Amino acid sequence: MVDEKDLRSKALRTESRVRGMMLGLAVGDTLGAARGNLPASGPLRAGVSTQLACFTAEGVIRAMVRGGHKGICHPPGVVLHAYCRWAALQGIEVERMRRRWASGNGDGEWPDGWLAGVPVLAERRGSAPATVTALSRIEGNDEPSATTSRGCHALTRSLPIAVAGIGWATQAGEFAALTHGDSAAQSATAQAAVLLHHCLTNAPPEHDHRGLSDRPVQEAMEAGIAGLPSYGERTATDEHGRLLAAFQHAVDQPAEAALLARLAPDATAPSALLGGIYTAASFPGRAQLRAALEFAAGAPDGASVACVTGALLGAVHGVEALPVDLVSRHELAWVLDTLARDMLSEIVDSPSGSEYVPGWDPYWWDRYPGW
Repeated sequence: MVDEKDLRSKALRTESRVRGMMLGLAVGDTLGAARGNLPASGPLRAGVSTQLACFTAEGVIRAMVRGGHKGICHPPGVVLHAYCRWAALQGIEVERMRRRWASGNGDGEWPDGWLAGVPVLAERRGSAPATVTALSRIEGNDEPSATTSRGCHALTRSLPIAVAGIGWATQAGEFAALTHGDSAAQSATAQAAVLLHHCLTNAPPEHDHRGLSDRPVQEAMEAGIAGLPSYGERTATDEHGRLLAAFQHAVDQPAEAALLARLAPDATAPSALLGGIYTAASFPGRAQLRAALEFAAGAPDGASVACVTGALLGAVHGVEALPVDLVSRHELAWVLDTLARDMLSEIVDSPSGSEYVPGWDPYWWDRYPGW
């Protein structure tokens, strides 16, 4: 017999973890960019990784909507469209973007969807040169011409893909490849998504109803890293060895700044992943989350390492573990929280229905047009 209380408890826990992952990456991105020195009051500014992650999440939802209504979908293409909406809001190649996309919308209004109406997403919040360069090359119906970059934004913007399931996570490298042609960036992105999926779905220890154990973080990460080779070619032997080594270093030599700098020496996708693994495994306790983010902020590229760290720890511990004073001040907190809830709604309930089943939310298609 199904226990309704248990099902409800599980659903709430899943929601908390997804919200924790989305808000954790944002707080980490902001704290890391500030090198840990945040203003004492006032709004906390989002980073460009957070802006792009918002559009990744929106693109994932819209891809699912399209698949349900059209029966066919190429998710990377729908997420590419999302990044182009971000670029247009930023004032990047606006007319070229409009020529490429506006004709696809029946009423001609573009960019569409609710996210395009968020003022903060039109503000410059940092540089994403490889993403901008690739998107700027779009003309007609052509796909973007990826750069040779292995920059961190390929990975940090792709973290929300983990919510969609292991099948999506294993293909996350294809989303990175939209703009970043370096194989190491694509591989690290897929590895991060798979690892993050494990953190989102790892069961807490028995009898630990308050989530106070230090075990979940390290157990989820260890299982996720160990299982990476079974998900295909994206993890070469030497890459897998580096991930295992970063985790073991955290167990044996936790929270050493010099070691973090050696594991994550630059603003690349592999560095962001290795630094995030080392930091999250060094600070596995629920009460250590702020300390973890502050430590990650000291990496050579603190924004990317803290972004990954916040996502990993938020995914395991849930939104309640995040520093309330930071989340409440973040300028995109409501947006991220809404996207987290809406991703789960689309996965679990398909509010707009499908090709054959009517939906229950008459506004969902306007919020998330399926193209």
